Amino acid sequence: MERTKISLKALEVFLAVARSGALRDAARDLGISISTASHHLSELERSVGLALFDHGRRPLQVTPAGEVLRNRVEEAMTSLRKGFAEIWSDDLASLVRRLRIASIDDFDADVGPALAQELIRGAPHCDFSFHSRPTHEILELLQADQIDIGIATTTDVDMGGIVEIPLLRDPFVLLLPAFEGAAPADPAELMAGGDQLPFLRYSGRQLLGRRIEAQLRRMDVRFAQRMEFETTHIILSLVAAGCGWTVTTALSFARAQRYHGALRVMPFPGSAFARDVSLFAREGVPEGVVEIAVRTARRAILRLVIDPTVARYPWLAEQFRLAPQDRPEVDRTGARGSGTAT
Repeated sequence: MERTKISLKALEVFLAVARSGALRDAARDLGISISTASHHLSELERSVGLALFDHGRRPLQVTPAGEVLRNRVEEAMTSLRKGFAEIWSDDLASLVRRLRIASIDDFDADVGPALAQELIRGAPHCDFSFHSRPTHEILELLQADQIDIGIATTTDVDMGGIVEIPLLRDPFVLLLPAFEGAAPADPAELMAGGDQLPFLRYSGRQLLGRRIEAQLRRMDVRFAQRMEFETTHIILSLVAAGCGWTVTTALSFARAQRYHGALRVMPFPGSAFARDVSLFAREGVPEGVVEIAVRTARRAILRLVIDPTVARYPWLAEQFRLAPQDRPEVDRTGARGSGTAT
């Protein structure tokens, strides 16, 4: 057995596949690609020198050797998690005395509170401040050294010294009133102007609004009537009332649960159109603190946002997902960071 070839990531993949019985589900749970999960599993079986799964059966079945390994790895992982929790708590408390965090308002109801609770538990004597801001303001605050960590939409803005760690792939969708006959059932017909309902726009001052308008221009789509709003809440309430339709993201739709019964969500027509949401950290924030924030945010996004939404709208599963964990951190000067998001 090639013990030096066995990695922690391979063991995580092994356990995830053993739980789900499918590489696809394991990859989704871990936020990595199917090919990456397959590579880790193949390397683990090669290193062990034994088949850990019966690959001829669906769902995948753990072999007797795999079952022995599974029991031991689960025990080891439990011990590791306890150990990390203990050292993170002590480490965070000693590393930081003040932490300033800002997030887009899409996470106000779930991910933000989960992140705040985790950090407060880890450093009860640290001074925290939490803010809700649009992406452009979050990036400005980071550059002005007025916050330490931001969760925002990825942009092409040059941000020297800011590390970016991808969190979420968030596809754009169409939202229409849910009542019968309110709008065409064909998204392409709607985009072609085949309806009298007005198109409700996001403000051009917002990154989200500019991104949607740029995509519509690329598709050569024009809507004459202009109704602009700065908040998703107002737009979705108007759509739910039958006053128009809009283009927004799956995340923005997911957070507006009070309107779900009055809204019809449809795929955006044509090629895939999505935004990326990342965690941005200013230089000088301890790596351990960033690690806790990333891990907590990813876990909360998957459990509180992605899973409930995909369960109700399975067609979103391929697009609405965690960003790959094995993608390198990005320094917004264009250089790559030395670590990976986990």
